[in-house]
Amino acid sequence: MSYYSEELPYYADSAKYYVVLADLPWAVWLDSGGMARYDIIAAMPTHTVVVDEATQNDDFFAALRKQLGQLAVPQESVPFAGGAIGIWGYDLACRMMGIPCTGLEAGDLPDMIVGIYDWALVVDHQLRVASLVSHQRFAETAKLLPKILSLLQTEQVVPDDGFSVYGPITSNFSPADYARAFTMVQGYLQSGDCYQINLAQCFRAKAEGNALSAYLKLRSVNPAPYGAFLNFPQAQIICNSPERFISLRGGTVETKPIKGTRRRSSEIKEDKRLFHELGSHPKDRAENLMIVDLLRSDLGKVCIPGSICTPKLFEIESYANVHHLVSTVKGHISAGYDALDVLRACFPGGSVTGAPKLRAMQIIDQLEPHQRGFYCGAIGYIGFDGNMDSNIAIRTMVHSGDEIRCWAGGGIVADSDVDAEYQETMDKASAMLELLRQFGGQSLG
Repeated sequence: MSYYSEELPYYADSAKYYVVLADLPWAVWLDSGGMARYDIIAAMPTHTVVVDEATQNDDFFAALRKQLGQLAVPQESVPFAGGAIGIWGYDLACRMMGIPCTGLEAGDLPDMIVGIYDWALVVDHQLRVASLVSHQRFAETAKLLPKILSLLQTEQVVPDDGFSVYGPITSNFSPADYARAFTMVQGYLQSGDCYQINLAQCFRAKAEGNALSAYLKLRSVNPAPYGAFLNFPQAQIICNSPERFISLRGGTVETKPIKGTRRRSSEIKEDKRLFHELGSHPKDRAENLMIVDLLRSDLGKVCIPGSICTPKLFEIESYANVHHLVSTVKGHISAGYDALDVLRACFPGGSVTGAPKLRAMQIIDQLEPHQRGFYCGAIGYIGFDGNMDSNIAIRTMVHSGDEIRCWAGGGIVADSDVDAEYQETMDKASAMLELLRQFGGQSLG
């Protein structure tokens, strides 16, 4: 069938559209928070691909590639008009690499949840247009599109979903436990096992209700360019990620690793000092360069030799609570490879493992009390046209059952200071922990 596109009124805040569709099955929202060009909203997938412990196939991407089918013609000004949207959990990579996942389960959830969507609402903040688009790959889509269009033209009302958090907010690492794990990390670093190891703690609290209101609150005070709200039957995922993992468009692959963090200060002079300290500090630059080298190596598996470059190194991006040190790595995909090959080659992102990746992940599995689950995986899309964009699922909260969980971590190197590293995790988690308190959670003890 032919390509479908219907223009709708543009709103700078795409929440006005998502709340209309939020109760539809598998409603998803890839949200730039007004910090990047596109927002993508979809619901009612034609198919779903879920990987859990019962899935025996070693190639977890094979079913997804089959569902995506033959390539569609890309649309120049629309990043996504149908295809896969979902989350690939960090523990999926552990299974792929034969790491035992010895930690306690983080919510008994699948390792991968992906829907195949045959339409999307795309909000373009650069051109200031909103469009309902579809490749109309499936016959039933033609009947569905008028219904979606009618919904999008109704008045937008933010739902009162009664979300609440109750009881204490707890962590799986006390400061003393973190210090012991930090000492063990230092032992591995000094013995030459690794150059860098990412160590994270998990926070949790009891919660009930629909977490959409929590996401709307979070994005209003702390927007992020790679945010997301995924309303899946298995879990609601609130993501406030500042970090692009992998994009692929027109044959160009790009990744933007973050490594290096400073807190924000309300005092302008102090905030500027922290900004400049991050940009010039040799430890942070060395950490960032380690991950850049790791990602150059990962991209080398699927990119044309000689095409990989680093056009931006050690740039600083500032957010509501932290400054981050960010680099950009690009390459051109080799013939015979596709987006799923790129995802497999680079997954999970080196900025959340350490280097070398496999050994760092083995040590993480040994030292962190819980499996990471969706944390440090990736959220994004792979279009029917073969293009892809994805984040690293950091600053991410998962609401399933009667619990909500979030995580924060940081890369440790030989000259790291234990108190500074622990504080960095708290700085990264600060917006999420404050959100839990605002919805009723008791302060972390």
